[in-house]
Amino acid sequence: MITLLRVRNFAIIDELEVELAPGLNVVTGETGAGKSILVAALQLVLGGKGRPEVVRAGADQAEVEVLVDLGGDAALRERLGDAGLTAADELVIRRVIGAKGRTRAYVNGRLATQAQLRTLAAGLADISSQHEYHSLADARSHLGYLDAFGGLGEERTAVAEAHRALASASAALRALEVEARERADREDLLRFQLAEIDDLAPEPGEMEALEAERARLRHAEQLADAAGGAEEALYARDGSLSESLAKVVAKVREGAALDAALGPMAGQLGEALSVLEDVAADLGRYARDVRVDPERLGEVEDRLVRLGRLVRKHGGAHPTDLEAVLARRAEAQGELDALERHDERLAEARATRDAALAEATSRARVLSERRHAIAATLGGAISEELEGLGMGGARVLVELAPLEEGSEADPSVDGARLSATGIDRAEFLIAPNRGEPARALRKIASGGELSRAMLAIKRVLAGLGPAGLYVFDEVDAGVGGAVAEVIGKKLVDVAAHAQVLCITHLAQIAVHGDAHFRVSKHAEEERTYSEVCRLDEGERLEEVARMVGGLKITRKTRAAAAEMLSEARRAGSGDGRGERAAGIG
Repeated sequence: MITLLRVRNFAIIDELEVELAPGLNVVTGETGAGKSILVAALQLVLGGKGRPEVVRAGADQAEVEVLVDLGGDAALRERLGDAGLTAADELVIRRVIGAKGRTRAYVNGRLATQAQLRTLAAGLADISSQHEYHSLADARSHLGYLDAFGGLGEERTAVAEAHRALASASAALRALEVEARERADREDLLRFQLAEIDDLAPEPGEMEALEAERARLRHAEQLADAAGGAEEALYARDGSLSESLAKVVAKVREGAALDAALGPMAGQLGEALSVLEDVAADLGRYARDVRVDPERLGEVEDRLVRLGRLVRKHGGAHPTDLEAVLARRAEAQGELDALERHDERLAEARATRDAALAEATSRARVLSERRHAIAATLGGAISEELEGLGMGGARVLVELAPLEEGSEADPSVDGARLSATGIDRAEFLIAPNRGEPARALRKIASGGELSRAMLAIKRVLAGLGPAGLYVFDEVDAGVGGAVAEVIGKKLVDVAAHAQVLCITHLAQIAVHGDAHFRVSKHAEEERTYSEVCRLDEGERLEEVARMVGGLKITRKTRAAAAEMLSEARRAGSGDGRGERAAGIG
């Protein structure tokens, strides 16, 4: 529901703010006062094409902004989430049109393209007038209305789910079929990769161990000299460090026999002597084990070269990452195993696809049969509504036809394409006058007839359509008297399920409004200004009296206006609206 409309520098509007009420909002005023400018502003902010001509003379830009109460609109919340937007209970949409033609759109303060805006705003308003586009004139929306009228939501959901399952199964089968065409080459490549890896049989950590061994082999003489010399100095030669330290230990131990305080130090020196002798023994063994082995050095270096080449080809970014090579081997082996059981997998995928196709076909046929069963009922109900709207000779047909032939992605069922909505397309056709052929709604020439046809359809489909706000402009064109009263009452019926904004010239319609707005125009310092104000009870009486009697308002026209308002309130009390309408200002 749209709760607030704010407009600045738009056409002859300087600045205005309109708080729309739930239910039926009526807008009246003299011809040329700017009533339809509100419709144009709404259309613009909800994604319509922006033109620089709408910018008020002398202004740099025009701005239109709406505040939307999200309420229980789950579909809109989902669209917002898909677009990366979050909203609690309200949504702000703002559209700016520059005098030089540049346009910008904002959704909850974030920039949006015109296409994004149209997607997000879809369903917020449905505008019916002679010159504006409305969703019910778009045949793409008709199938949804037919299903809603027939209560086919469960069947339609089942078809959509079956179609998703079919699409998934078909995609999996196509992938396996492509895999089959490339299977032989892929198997050869995988076997070659496995052979390369298995030929070297690398082990985790092998390259690090080989690099350490290579370093020892390259410097064997130097290492042996270092270790042997150290052993000599520490233990082997006369006057070695261990020999000197042993004499020191003996002296301190003699002292400890005389003074116990030297005991701990004597023990520490003895431990140091033991460590020194152990290190000397290890150095001696190391020196005797180190060998100059050019042949082994060549083997190690060759192994490292081959392993390095393997890592570069099959491993990770690090030059010694043999773990990545081993991981690639496991991956290649798994893929090869899967390819070798490809025929089995392909048969399973075909069986899954065929079962999904059978399920989707069955559900689509059931849905199509039920659609055909209710199409005539819906057409008859709309035709009956038109009779009460002064179009007694009009008749509406709901034409059902198969979707065009399918493709690999959307297969054919009974000669029709199987889609997420089934195998049918629907379009509302109308013959405005007896004896005329039925034509598409969008081809009707008369704006008044089109608006009344929209009203009839919305009356039949009350509560089923996606729009949160229905806008009617020119719904009263060319009618009056009893037909106008019927239009007013039907607008009340529609407003019981959705927010309605109706621009009208007829008092018989205006008196039914839950909120009444008057548009007026005045000149000030050679500038024209259009204003919109919500009327209180007294002002509303005067406005209805003007609509009844023209410029000259008399006691009789006021009495007639009061009677019409009173009668509208009494009529509204039957559906719970009377009490609310009686207090409207």
